[in-house]
Amino acid sequence: MMTNEKLIQMAYEAMENAYVPYSKFQVGAALLTKSGKVYKGCNIENASFGATNCAERTAIFKAISEGEQEFEKLAVVSNSKKFTYPCGICRQVMSEFMMDAVMLFDDEEKGIIEIPMTKILPYKFDL
Repeated sequence: MMTNEKLIQMAYEAMENAYVPYSKFQVGAALLTKSGKVYKGCNIENASFGATNCAERTAIFKAISEGEQEFEKLAVVSNSKKFTYPCGICRQVMSEFMMDAVMLFDDEEKGIIEIPMTKILPYKFDL
């Protein structure tokens, strides 16, 4: 069984691969699928800032490209050592696949917290 602590650790490992020459703000994510696989992602910046991809979407897109669409937990960490919550674009992508999932965040002083996706994005855009 994957513990919250292990998934957070995997997110920190993913963070080490972040490509952040502009902001220096490293973010890592680890996505646990319902099948038990974990997909890691990091943020990848670009000189054209709109082409930047967040760690959360990197992990989700990797999983989807491998045939996964059912997710249980997503851990997100950053080099700020504080809780790092997903941006609006990431929240909308998560809402497509993860409304019954939970998010994990880590803070150096406060430890790990777990928040249901329904609290992260209570009013998702839907057709």
